[in-house]
Amino acid sequence: MNSIILSALWGVLMMYTGVVSRSNKAPGIMAALGAALLMGAAWLDLNGVSLAPFDLHGMLEFPPYVSGFILLMSLCLLLYVLLSNDEIDRLTGHSADYLALIFFVMTGVIIVASFKTLLMMFLGVEIMSIPLYILAASDKRNLKSNEAGLKYFLMGSFSTGIMLMGIALLYGSFGTFYTAALNIGFLALSPLTLAGIVLLMVSMAFKVSAAPFHFWTPDVYDGTPSVFTSFMATIVKAAAFFGFLRLFEGAFGKLHEQWQILTAIITAATLLIGNLTAVFQQSVKRMLAYSSIAQAGFMMFALFAMNATARQGLVLYGVSYSLATIGVFAVLAKMKDQTFEGFNGLATHKPFLALMLTVYLLSLAGIPLTAGFFAKYYMLLAALKTGQMLWLVILAVLSAAVGIYYYFRVIQAMYFKEGADQEVETSSGFRATLLVTAVIIVLLGVHPDWVIALVNY
Repeated sequence: MNSIILSALWGVLMMYTGVVSRSNKAPGIMAALGAALLMGAAWLDLNGVSLAPFDLHGMLEFPPYVSGFILLMSLCLLLYVLLSNDEIDRLTGHSADYLALIFFVMTGVIIVASFKTLLMMFLGVEIMSIPLYILAASDKRNLKSNEAGLKYFLMGSFSTGIMLMGIALLYGSFGTFYTAALNIGFLALSPLTLAGIVLLMVSMAFKVSAAPFHFWTPDVYDGTPSVFTSFMATIVKAAAFFGFLRLFEGAFGKLHEQWQILTAIITAATLLIGNLTAVFQQSVKRMLAYSSIAQAGFMMFALFAMNATARQGLVLYGVSYSLATIGVFAVLAKMKDQTFEGFNGLATHKPFLALMLTVYLLSLAGIPLTAGFFAKYYMLLAALKTGQMLWLVILAVLSAAVGIYYYFRVIQAMYFKEGADQEVETSSGFRATLLVTAVIIVLLGVHPDWVIALVNY
């Protein structure tokens, strides 16, 4: 509960920071301080210390698994703010307002991670989504950004309607919003219940951009300013998957066998569509948009397996994917040419940036000694432990091999092709944060047990 209160209050405080202070650096400093305090609040929740002991009537809960996830996402938020504040200020001219929206999104992230009723899940998803529509259209002079905001708003509204219909059907069937009561109440799979489950799965698949409900993702991610695409594609997506897993485990766990085949189909389609379409992209940003769909395919294994390994692996995948993608987009946002050709010769002219990008891309590809390797390993291990549908694991391995190809296209361009020197302005603080992010990725690649121990605290 500490995290929700702090995140919401800090969002309000960020708005006043923009009014009171005329310094361009003040909003970034306040946002970084807020993210650090959010980590502290999550740590207190992890240790059972509540600064505001409200009676939540069982609508929210903060066990170690949830608090550990919030702590890790707060760490990702801190690194995101440190890497992105200058770019947000350059893009908008008043970063405080947009950083306030990011903290409001974090409030929704925390609610989505901790809900125990369908009502709180809906509120969390909407609190998380509505500010994102504004962030997507934040570059008002860019028609692609305006289009991205409109598409995201329409698709988000459509998926919300589907979610509400599913919730209404389940409430009509059981007379309660509590997920635990739904799980206990299942005696037979009635048509009303089946329709509610399918509608909820479809709506959540929209939110996490899983195929065949992914079609909004490439245009929205490509049109949204890179600095905000980074946030949408990482922390928000990881939280949506975390809520997706908690919803189906908490409310429909007893019917896992009935909807597992549907999850397998969505997983296979997401892996195939995401990887195959990413291969043919000429823009690195659009390639990353399609690769995020492919990464969603791996995270869908948590829904497919739904065991202890899957829960641990999803948290590890969420933090490893978020760190690597935030790092890639932080550099990408500063480059004028975002095609593959724009990266030609980057290792010659900007060796440090090229090295950092290499670490991030290797992690996204799942290469050993990076966090991404063990993230994929845990997802595949969780699926193997079910003893079912071995073909899906084989498909995932082949898809990962395809993913290596398009990630290595960027590395090849940086190290083995010649190109003109791009004017990429980076501060010492920016470079230091890139290095810290890369070090964390490597450390988690050697010690993934640190994350596992945190969520099993």
